Amino acid sequence: MRIGYLQKSSFIDYPGKISAVIFTQGCNFRCPYCHNPELVNPNRRERPVPLEPVFSFLAKRRGLIDAVVITGGEPSIQGDLVRFIERIRHMGYLVKLDTNGSRPDVLEKLLDRGYLDYIAMDIKAPIEKYGKVVGVPVNITAVTASIEVIMKSGVDYEFRTTLPRSLLAPADIVSIGTMIEGASRYVLQNFVASKHVDKRFVNEKGFSEEELTRLVPLLENQVRQCLVR
Repeated sequence: MRIGYLQKSSFIDYPGKISAVIFTQGCNFRCPYCHNPELVNPNRRERPVPLEPVFSFLAKRRGLIDAVVITGGEPSIQGDLVRFIERIRHMGYLVKLDTNGSRPDVLEKLLDRGYLDYIAMDIKAPIEKYGKVVGVPVNITAVTASIEVIMKSGVDYEFRTTLPRSLLAPADIVSIGTMIEGASRYVLQNFVASKHVDKRFVNEKGFSEEELTRLVPLLENQVRQCLVR
């Protein structure tokens, strides 16, 4: 596992739980608006955090935090992710995985072993725009397979989309709702400028509050719950 950073406590990353958040290094997408460039861009990565101090910290925090969130980067490209999560589960923690859905085989393996309690999958764009939005060619079959695997898993989950105005229009969000029709939860994450893979996105705009307000009832016709975060 290549760990870029350990956030020792969070009240927002796992709904209803106190969690530690582990950020993995490396990603197979290059979304220009990504706010973790130091995890995505090989030229900006620092030396990985050693594993044993991470597990030592988790051992000491048993009973004080409920869960471990594994995010990135893209955790599913880590070759020893399954063993890593297995060890965390044996410590008694709930596990939430954040993923871009590019590796449905990894999701299936983790779910078959009962290692995941919550999954958050980023839906980047409607199918016809995926490559443009993520910055690399995309295996759309893998993405749609992950959606199906997650929705049939019986595990708590959410799908979510970040909304940079120059890449996505309101109609695109409605199209995504069609991709995940019947999903239990869809979260709209308005774009906020910070640091990004593409530095030009420091001047990017998100959606207006009025646009988001209009989108929610449209999406609630497609999914059971739509939230703005």
